Amino acid sequence: MFDPILAFTADLITALTGPLGSAAAAIALFTVAVRLLLLPLSVMQARGERTRRRLAPRVVSLRERYGRDPERLRRELTALYAAENASPVAGCLPGLAQAPFFMVMYQVFVSSAIAGKANALLTHGLFGVPLGQQFAGTVAGAGLISAPALVFAGLFLLLLAVAAVTSRRIRRTMGEEVQPEALRRIMPLLPFGTVLVAAVLPLAAGVYLLVTTAWTAAERAVLYRPALSAA
Repeated sequence: MFDPILAFTADLITALTGPLGSAAAAIALFTVAVRLLLLPLSVMQARGERTRRRLAPRVVSLRERYGRDPERLRRELTALYAAENASPVAGCLPGLAQAPFFMVMYQVFVSSAIAGKANALLTHGLFGVPLGQQFAGTVAGAGLISAPALVFAGLFLLLLAVAAVTSRRIRRTMGEEVQPEALRRIMPLLPFGTVLVAAVLPLAAGVYLLVTTAWTAAERAVLYRPALSAA
């Protein structure tokens, strides 16, 4: 039942390819356009996250005080959020609302066929490498030391750079909060998973991952900057 949505999205990106002269550029532009459309949700999420951080010490205090009385703890937490005109899930709902958009975009970039027709997006290339090509197939066909493999290597390096920036921000953010030690160790490593994902997906999906993760890093740098967090 999602075929019409996927077909519309693929046709729109294909239409952008002509004026831009590159399907990869069309994917990047389309990804940015969708992220701009979802920006109000990101702003809401940032506001909810700042509220959660501001109330975190008081929430910890209540949990320590009423941890053995779940019903009293629930009432106290409800009263706290009501008094602050906030919700404990305010930072989560906008993120969940974004999920369908990302699922559609992701599916467009990994599907070999859409609505019974070959995905034309994947027939275009980036520096001579078909957007439907995967890293393993490139290495098997052209070798590890080859121009096509270097295109993937460049993509992986850019993803690593974005992941490093995101990881540092996560470490800094977690340093301001009370978190389990295991979580402190795992969370900063998660951004690097995009490199592993890009290594097994078509090049088109890798381009999408690079643009959307770079946008997320820049967006969080602005929306979650210390001056706002302290407000």
